Amino acid sequence: MMTDAALVAALSTACAVWLWTGPDLAATRLAKLASDRNRPQWRWRSLGKLLTRPSPARRAEAWRHASIELCQALSAELSAGRTPGEALARAMTAVDFPDPDALRPIVAAARDGGDVSAALAACAPPQGGEGLRRLAACWEVGVTVGAGLAALVERVASTLRTAQAHRQDVAAQLAGPRTTARMLAALPALGLLMAGALNMHPLDFLFGSIPGLACLVTGIALDACGLWWTSRMASQAQR
Repeated sequence: MMTDAALVAALSTACAVWLWTGPDLAATRLAKLASDRNRPQWRWRSLGKLLTRPSPARRAEAWRHASIELCQALSAELSAGRTPGEALARAMTAVDFPDPDALRPIVAAARDGGDVSAALAACAPPQGGEGLRRLAACWEVGVTVGAGLAALVERVASTLRTAQAHRQDVAAQLAGPRTTARMLAALPALGLLMAGALNMHPLDFLFGSIPGLACLVTGIALDACGLWWTSRMASQAQR
């Protein structure tokens, strides 16, 4: 008992001395937070951007949707009696584009009286920029010929909405064949699992002999070719 009491007393004394002479907990915590804040985070940020980066198809669809909203907002601003340049500048700020920084030349041209149609055509992305290119042609016709710009913009918006509805219809019809192709591509793996459950040792044959390796490589190649061919046909049909 005396030994245990002496040990507890010694530990208590050591803890008291450490708390009295040791570093301040608040200062230690503050230094840790400062070091974590100053630590470079570019690797994690780059990884996060890479993982959250949308696919080209999704990005193109976002551009098309933003172009429709731009035409609707521009038509509303023109109908309210604003000048074309002011209406376009206000409409650009009201629409959430995938890359707003790339559209700054359009806003500058609209506010400064520059060549808006050329700026629209130059800032339109290769994929999904059909709406901006049509709006550029519409703007050029309205400025050159003097036609009603609000009616032209509304017509462009109606055309873009019709094209978007058609693309969505085609994508819905192609969802079934794509799902079927993926299921068929996964059937060989299911067959291997069933063979393993029946104690047939399929992996020993595939990885343990030359004919098995040949069958494995040929099967993987045919499976990949089938997936690629199905995806290619669906992409061409959707275009």
